[in-house]
Amino acid sequence: MSEHAKTHRIGPIHLAPEISLRHGWTFMVVAFFSIGLMVFVSIGQTYILNEHLGIPESSQGRISGNLVFLTEIVTLLLFLPAGVLMDRLGRRTVYGVGFLLLALTYVLYPLATSVEMLYGFRVIYALGVVAVAGALSTVLADYPAERSRGKLVALVGVLSGLGVVIVGQGLGALPKVFTNAGFDGVEAGRLTHFIIAGLSVAVAVLVFWGLKPGVPARHDERPNVRTLFASGFAQARNPRILLAYASAFIARGDQSVNATFIILWGTLAGKAAGMETPEAVLAGTVIFVITQLSALVWAPLLGPLLDRIDRVSAMAVCMGLAALGNLAPLLLDDPLARIGILFFILLGIGQISVFLAGQSLIGQEAPTAQRGSVLGAFNVTGAIGILLITLVGGYLFDHVDPRAPFAVVGTINLLLLFASLYVRWRHPQVGAVGR
Repeated sequence: MSEHAKTHRIGPIHLAPEISLRHGWTFMVVAFFSIGLMVFVSIGQTYILNEHLGIPESSQGRISGNLVFLTEIVTLLLFLPAGVLMDRLGRRTVYGVGFLLLALTYVLYPLATSVEMLYGFRVIYALGVVAVAGALSTVLADYPAERSRGKLVALVGVLSGLGVVIVGQGLGALPKVFTNAGFDGVEAGRLTHFIIAGLSVAVAVLVFWGLKPGVPARHDERPNVRTLFASGFAQARNPRILLAYASAFIARGDQSVNATFIILWGTLAGKAAGMETPEAVLAGTVIFVITQLSALVWAPLLGPLLDRIDRVSAMAVCMGLAALGNLAPLLLDDPLARIGILFFILLGIGQISVFLAGQSLIGQEAPTAQRGSVLGAFNVTGAIGILLITLVGGYLFDHVDPRAPFAVVGTINLLLLFASLYVRWRHPQVGAVGR
C-alpha cells in the first residue's frame, strides 16, 4: 500500500496503514473475550478443587500456585518461539489456534478426577495462553497509528475488563444456576465449562474470519528466525524497553495474583461463613469482578494521559498507584466485608494502570521489524513474574496469610516506581512523548 493510501478511524482512534475497519472492529470483539476466556480458568479451577475433587482448604493455595507455576514454565519456554511464529506465519493463525486450545482445556478440565490430571490439562491451557496473550499484545502494537497508541491500549483495557466482568460474573454464576435447576455440583461444573469451550471456538472462528492475514513485512524484508529469536532480549539495551520488560514482570504477576488468590480468598471466607461451594465461589468471583469493574472505569481516564506525557513518567505514576492498591489489603481482615469494596477498587486501578503503561511503552519503543520478537520477550518476562510470584504467593497464602501475595506484588511495585524515576532522569531524550 502506498504512503498516500487511505487510513481508517474507529471513533477517535486512527488505525495504522493497511488495517481496515473490519480488522479493527474484529480485534475489538476478540480483545473483549481474550482475557476473560483465559482468566475463567481460575474461577473454574477453584470450583473444581472444592466441588469435584474435595481438596482440603489448607492445601488449595499451594495447589493453585503450583498449577500457575506449571503454566508459566510452559509459557516461559514458548513465548519467544511464539513471537517468532507471529513474525513468520502471521498473527491471525497463532491467535485463532490459541482460542481452540483454550476450548480444549475447558472441555477436559471438569473431567479431571485428580490433581495430577489438572496438571496435565494445564499444559494445554498454557499453550493456549502463549498464543492468545502473545497475539493480543502483538496485534495491539500493530493496529494503531502512533498518535492513537495510548487510546487503543486504553480501549482494549476497557474491553478486556468488561469481558472479564461478563465472562466471570455472568458465566461464573452458571454453576449456582444449574444446581438451583436440579443438577448436582459436578454436573453443574461440567456444563459451565462446556459452555465456555463453545464460546472459545466461536471466538476462534471470528479471528480467522476478521483479522488481517499475513505478516507485517514482505518476505524479503524479514530477518531470519535466529535473528528474530535473539532480537527480543537484545533490544533491552534500550533502558525504556528494559523498563517495559520489568513492568510486564509485575503486571502479569499482579493479574495472576488477583485472578488466583482473590477468588480463592473470597471462596474460603465464604465457606468459613457457612456458604455452600457454588455460593462461596460466586462470592469470591464477585469481589474479583469488583477489581475488574474498577479497572474498566479507570482505563479510559488513564489512556489520554499515556498519550500526553512521557511514557516513563506515566509508568512511575502507575507503579505508585499499583503499590497503593496491593499494599492496602494488609489492612483488610475479611474480604467479604462491605469495606472490602474500597480495597478491591484500589487493586483494580493499580493492576490496569501498570498493564496499560507497560503496553504503551513497549508499543512505542519496539522496532517494527522485530516487534513480534520484542513482544515475545515482553511476555516472557511476564511469564517469569507469574511463575515466581504465584509460586511464592501460594506458599505464603497457605502458611502465612491470604494477604501475603498482594504484599509481595506491592513491594515490587515500589521498587519499580524508583526504577522508573531513575530511567526518566538518566535518559530524558530517549523515546518520545506519546502524542
